[in-house]
Amino acid sequence: MWYHKPVINEELLQSLPNLKIVASSGVGIDHLDLNLLSSYGVKVSNTPFVVSTDTADLGMALMLASSRRLVEGSYQMAVSPDTEYFPADWLGAEVSGATLGIVGMGTIGYKVAERAKAFEMKILYHNRNQRNKEEESAVGAIYCKKIDDLLQQSDFVLLSVNLTPQTHKLIGKRELELMKPTATLINISRGLVVDQDALVEALQNKVIKAAALDVTYPEPLPRDHPLLKLKNIIVTPHIGSATKKTRRLMMENMTESIQAGLTGLPIPNEVL
Repeated sequence: MWYHKPVINEELLQSLPNLKIVASSGVGIDHLDLNLLSSYGVKVSNTPFVVSTDTADLGMALMLASSRRLVEGSYQMAVSPDTEYFPADWLGAEVSGATLGIVGMGTIGYKVAERAKAFEMKILYHNRNQRNKEEESAVGAIYCKKIDDLLQQSDFVLLSVNLTPQTHKLIGKRELELMKPTATLINISRGLVVDQDALVEALQNKVIKAAALDVTYPEPLPRDHPLLKLKNIIVTPHIGSATKKTRRLMMENMTESIQAGLTGLPIPNEVL
């Protein structure tokens, strides 16, 4: 499976009685009905580890681009045919020394923390389970048992969670209102982790300062979607893992899982 295609539904499973394994690219498996696949005896694998480095890099890129208003400055000033001079009051926000709140401290979230440490950021995180003391100490991360505490203190809130029933619209109107009016929301997980209607309202009313999204719902957004009309947002086309090396490794991982599944060997990165 690549880009969630083909759709694995009962009709397809009934038409493929000898199907043994579904190898899905990327980390997320929210597009798969695991109970349905299990009922047909079909194994499932994904590629969770090879995407983590590039996705963490993109998370940092979005944070830097948003804080320093790079996209806005490029098109509205540096490239615009109407520009006659560069204003001296074109100001962004500092990343170095700021507080980063990471929601979801899995492999990707932890790699973001490693990068943020180099920027001398104060790192808070909220996760289902607390990391061990050695891992926390290595990046200087502080655990927030309650997500509310993280939201209230962070200058940047970065979402790096799997989409599950528990994380569906995890960030909504209430959560956005808990954030600082100077804060930026960064989403590198799944679009449905954020209530997009609430985000539009928060950005329009300056409840938060800005947002930077690599994921939306749907993808791509309709061209008339209000998110695309805002100046205080960056939207990228779900390119967290989009480097040549990583995409090749993803395909190699999928191929290894398929070969193992067809020969009855243990399946690397087996989900089901």
